[in-house]
Amino acid sequence: MRLLPLLTLALLPAVALAEEPWGKVDRKAGPELHQKACLSCHVRMYGGDGSKMYTRDGRMLSTQLELLQRVATCNAQVSAGWFPEEEGAVAAWLNDQYYHFTE
Repeated sequence: MRLLPLLTLALLPAVALAEEPWGKVDRKAGPELHQKACLSCHVRMYGGDGSKMYTRDGRMLSTQLELLQRVATCNAQVSAGWFPEEEGAVAAWLNDQYYHFTE
């Protein structure tokens, strides 16, 4: 019977991640990180303020996890040097601003 409480405690982080794959992050850090590492590439690709990257027809992301994976991929491609918490902050901020995915 003692195993059940331990198993429950062990699964709590997985349940939290299932709700938001980026975990508890500082969403306020997202805009500044995005501005420094993402914006110039998105403006070069789509013009204007770069937001068309997120609002265009046929965008390829459809879940929170896909968004987090895309941010991690872009982090690696542009060598931004973000830690996972920073990737999560940007993904959470992008979700709040543009995507509005719920899972």
